Amino acid sequence: MREFFTAGGRRLSYLDFGGPGRPLVALHGHYNEAAAFAPLAEALAPRWRVIALDQRGHGESDRAPSYGRDDYVADAEAFHRHLGVGPVAVLGHSLGGVNAYQFAARHPDRVSKLIVEDIGAFIDLDSSFTMRLPSHARSREALVTALGTTAPYLECSFRQRGQGWGFSFGIDDTLASQKALNGDHWGDWTAVSCPTLLIHGIRSDVLTADHARDMVARRGGRARLAEPAAGHVVHHDAPEQFAAAVAAFLSEPC
Repeated sequence: MREFFTAGGRRLSYLDFGGPGRPLVALHGHYNEAAAFAPLAEALAPRWRVIALDQRGHGESDRAPSYGRDDYVADAEAFHRHLGVGPVAVLGHSLGGVNAYQFAARHPDRVSKLIVEDIGAFIDLDSSFTMRLPSHARSREALVTALGTTAPYLECSFRQRGQGWGFSFGIDDTLASQKALNGDHWGDWTAVSCPTLLIHGIRSDVLTADHARDMVARRGGRARLAEPAAGHVVHHDAPEQFAAAVAAFLSEPC
């Protein structure tokens, strides 16, 4: 079910996949939106109820004047407050992974467990892919053709715009968000106190194996690593292994 709430004067959207289970808050990455977690929600039901946010500038949420680190964390805090769920498990992919661990570091009383999918504590993203994205295509088929092998990773964000097709996110917004994401976030990562699962796709072009292992080591036994045979978007490349790793981790006592 799609729901809306207001944060900082902007309307943010989220999908509550429903069910009787315990809530799992999910934060997507760049180029995506809440709908990307539909397969995970189905795999985890009925034990877990996935509630996924369309982050600012994505999906059905309003665009914003800025996409800084504090902006995203404030949205996550507002989302948690709106849900009224108490301490909760939080999962984030890529952009959403940094947002998730920064939220957990700055609001430790609100996060019971943390799952971070394929993103580091030091980030230096290459924005060339974003700059090559087509701003408009005459049809959905033309957009798929223009994107080539990357189309399946972005298709949940496809939108019809007038007589053509584009995305639910703004390309300029994404470039601004990626620029703001770059930098050293080790302080937030090491400040997280709750049990943490870091999921690293062994074919990832974003997170290296050495960096992933360093992240786990610096958490002194409060974090562990899973490494499915996948690329950066583990939940897409290896959905069954991803869901199994998440379910196993969530089932463990804190």
